[in-house]
Formats: sequence, C-alpha cells, structure tokens
Amino acid sequence: MSNRIKPLSAFVANQIAAGEVVERPASVVKELVENSLDAGARRIQIWIEQGGVKRVRVTDDGTGIHADDLVLALSPHATSKIAAADDLDGVATLGFRGEALASIASVARVSLASRTDDAASGWSIDTQDAVPAAVPIAHPRGTTVDVSDLFFNTPARRKFLKTERTELAHIDDIATRLALGRLDVEFDIRSAGTTLHLAPAPTNGLRRVAQLLGDGFAEAAVPIDELHDGLRLHGWVGLPTHSRAHADQQFFYVNGRSVKDRVIATAVKQAYRDVMFHGRHPVFVLYLELDAREVDVNVHPTKYEVRFRDARRVRDFVFGSLNRALRDLRPHAAVGEVHSHAARHEVPEAVVRTLALPLESRLETSAGSWSERFAQQSNSAQIESDHARIGSNTHVFQIHKPYAPSPGSTPPLGYAVGQLHDVYILAQNDAGLVVVDMHAAHERITYEKMKAARARNESIQQQRLLIPVAVEVSRADAVLADEHRDRLAALGIEIDRTGPTSLVVRAIPALLAASDAASLLTDVLGDLGVDGSSDRVSRNEDVLLATMACHGSIRAHRKLTIAEMNALLREMEVTANAGQCNHGRPTYWTQSLHDLDQRFLRGR
Repeated sequence: MSNRIKPLSAFVANQIAAGEVVERPASVVKELVENSLDAGARRIQIWIEQGGVKRVRVTDDGTGIHADDLVLALSPHATSKIAAADDLDGVATLGFRGEALASIASVARVSLASRTDDAASGWSIDTQDAVPAAVPIAHPRGTTVDVSDLFFNTPARRKFLKTERTELAHIDDIATRLALGRLDVEFDIRSAGTTLHLAPAPTNGLRRVAQLLGDGFAEAAVPIDELHDGLRLHGWVGLPTHSRAHADQQFFYVNGRSVKDRVIATAVKQAYRDVMFHGRHPVFVLYLELDAREVDVNVHPTKYEVRFRDARRVRDFVFGSLNRALRDLRPHAAVGEVHSHAARHEVPEAVVRTLALPLESRLETSAGSWSERFAQQSNSAQIESDHARIGSNTHVFQIHKPYAPSPGSTPPLGYAVGQLHDVYILAQNDAGLVVVDMHAAHERITYEKMKAARARNESIQQQRLLIPVAVEVSRADAVLADEHRDRLAALGIEIDRTGPTSLVVRAIPALLAASDAASLLTDVLGDLGVDGSSDRVSRNEDVLLATMACHGSIRAHRKLTIAEMNALLREMEVTANAGQCNHGRPTYWTQSLHDLDQRFLRGR
C-alpha cells in the first residue's frame, strides 16, 4: 500500500459521512423528519417496512423543494439552511450540515419527490437512474423521501443491524422524541400493520404525552413554566414517587432539538437528589428556550450534543426551576395532583386555593386559622375522654372522635383520627382518607429543618449530653473523626478522641436529642468514609444531614397522642418535599371518598 497522500473518491467520502450520520434505520427516520420540520410541515407521515431496512418513507406538507434543486439536494454539503460561516453562530434549524440526504443516498436506494406552492406539478428524482434528473409527477405541496434497501451496497454494515423488532424499537424511540419535540405537528406512523395517529396538541401537550408515554406519566406529571433572564424552561416533571428503574422516559429539548447533555443531566440529578429513591430515575419532558447564539449545536454530526456558551448559568437555572417545582409539591398536591386533577379527585376548591399560595402565605395560614381549630380540637374534653376510654383497649386502631369542621375548611392533610399498628397515622380531610408513615414524614421534617439552619450559615444547635457517651471505633474511623472534627461540630456533633480507637460524644444536635449518640456517630463516620476527602464531604453534606435526620425521627411502633399526630400533620404541610422521606419513599397516601364509595358500591 502506497504511503502517498491522495484525495478520496466522492463515493468513499460519502460512505464515511454516512457512517457518522446513518447508523441504522432510526437514523434515517430522524434525519428525514427533521428536514420536514425545518420545511414548516404541519403534518408528517412515516411508513416503515421490515424494521426500516426494506423501506422508510416520509411524506410532509412543508414548503417543498424547487425542481431545479432536487439533484443538488442529494449532493454532499448542499443546504438551504446556512450560507456563510457566521450563520453557524445562531443556528435555528434542526439540520444544517447538508449531509443527511447525500449520506443516505450513498448507502440506500433513494427517490425524492416534491412540489412547491408556485409549481404547476410535482417533480421527482431517483438515485438509481444512470443520470439522475428531475421528471414531472403528480404530487401535493410538500416532499416525499422514499428510502429502500438500506446498506444494500455495504453488506458489512448491514450484518450489524439487529432483529426487526429491535430496529423498530429504535425507530419508536426516535419517533417519540420527535413527536414530543413538536406538539403542534400532526404525525401518522405506520409500521408492522399498525398505525399511530398523533393529533396536533399545541394547547394540551399532556394529551400527547399520555398517548406516547402512558397515562401513568401524565397523571404524575407536574407542569412547570419558568422564565428568567432570557431563559425559559417549560414542560412536565414527574412526581418523585413516579420513578423508573431506567432513564428511559427523560426527554429534554433545547430550542426544539432533542439533546442528551451532561450539564442538564447534572442539574436534574441534583434537583431530585433529596426526594428520589436510591437507584431510581426521574421522568420528565422539558423544553429549554434561549437565544440561539447562546448554544452551539455544531458539536456532533448526529446533533444530539450541544455546548452552552454559559453552561453554569443554564445549569443553575434548570436546577433552580426544578428544585422550586419539587419543593412546592406540598400536601395534598404531592400525591393527589390537586392542581391538574382536582375535579377527578373531588378536592374542594378551598384546598386547591390554599395549595396555590406561596410558602410564606401557607405558613401564615397554618399558624393562624388551622392552628386555632387544631387547638380547639386537641383540647376537646370529649377527645381526651375517648382517648382514655378506648386507646388502651384497642390493638389495631386508636379511634378518636374526629374534628368535624365545616366543608372546605380543613387543611390538606386533615385531622388525625388514630394510628394503625402504631406505624401509620390515619387522618380525615375534606377529600377523604389520608394515611401517613409517621417515621418517614418526621424524617423529612427534621432533615429540612437542619438544612434550613445550614442555609442560614448557622451552626446546628447542640444539646450537650449530661453523661458523655464513649464509642469504640476502628482506627480509620478515629482518624476520620479527628480530620473532620470542625465539620462534625458545625453539624452539631461534638467529639473528643481519647485513644487510638476511642471517641467520646459530648454533644449532639438538639433536634436529635432523643437519638442514640453512639449509633448516630458511627453512621455519620460511615458516610464520611465513603465520601473521602474533605472537599467531597462538604459537597455531599446533605447525605450526612439525611443520615442524622433518620436517627432523630419518630420510630415505628411508638404511640402518639392525637395532639402529637396533628402537630406532625401541620408541620408536613409547611415542609418542602414533604411527599417523600430523605430516601425517596412516599410519606403519605390518600384515598378520596369518591373512590371509597365506588369500592363499597355505594349509590348502586
């Protein structure tokens, strides 16, 4: 083989370009549909045969291609979307490289038909002709691209394709991403004898989300729409309780382009960190809009990656928007989807209005009328009498006379009526039944209080131990304790090292005064050992606070009075992320009276 430099033939160059752009049939679908969207199509039809290997045909009603440009459209590096290098600084279209059709045509048989508004007829061109030339045909306004026998001339690549079922799954994923990216466009997708019709949904996008991702996603979807300093984030995020084992229902768009971006992934992960069960993944369909000059889409041939001019600004905006949306999911909204499904769950309008208030207003409301009614309830002589008469003789329930306010006046989590097996609080609100995991709920409340103190740059208030607690640990843990003594003190834990493997706990956080000081320290040291360096510990301090909060929370099988139960419910209603504990488990569950009536066949 000669080591002299020589130019590649056009055929080989196109084959190389095709290797970057056309990986499998799904790649063909992506490129063709993106061209249709760039042409202003309002309706797109996709036909698939044999997993796209035999045929992919895409028809649209866009602006069409001029007859004189049909041959050029199949040429490499020919495009109508940019003209000069400066145009790359602010690309507003999905495609722009001018490689897609030429690359596809180099590895498949392609025919292209199109008609513009001002043309008397349509025109067609076939790449299999000896000298491709446009010929007139009958064709409506728009374009049809017919791709058949993919990789017919590159059998080495064709053998790497998977089964028809697998290739169809890849096409389904691409089609879903494209259809979610343009809710205003109608799609018809036909494959393997089935047809999926997606009507335009410009004002009710959740309908299309439900059609593509299932009712479960739609019912757990929380709408978000934030605008700040030229950035807009809108769409839907799933409740933390509606998570998945894999990150297969995560859709993010930048100026209409579906992307997979590390900056965004980090922001989403951080936003869900406190509320997502370990090992689970959130679901979301989100759209980020910003000035096209602030994002570089010319990073990768497939255009799945982008580069932001100010990545930190974008990350902070996405994180802040999602964090606010998740923190505002206070009872009853976190589980009952009050905002979007109030009518279905028959939640009183008064409760919906209360939930729409900002946190400060809710705190004021909670401290006012609700607490006054609660005081009346908890001081009721009748309740205390019932408690004394029934509580000690009931093994499963502690039944108490419930408070009976006027309709629509109860707080979201209602008022306690008893405990179930000393594990769950049973409460009644205007909508129906509320069941609360008291340990999980108290754990979240304690955690948020500790985080709030840290956010104010306050040392967590300590409770000095009357009798210091001696703790035997490993030599490595003793060294960790010495290394992080100041960090532990800021978290409310005061220790001294008294020997190679001996520590003494002299104070613990006041919020955790009832905790086992020895086990609290050993668990925190365990977290420190996993985190390693001091810098990493500082970044992951929430993990330490979560561990500590777990120790200081009400344990299962502890009897609570009605007053204690109601105090816990009121705190939940003004606590951020109250719908989940620090590990992502749900803290409460609701059942509407309507659903209970249906289950017991009332009214039939």
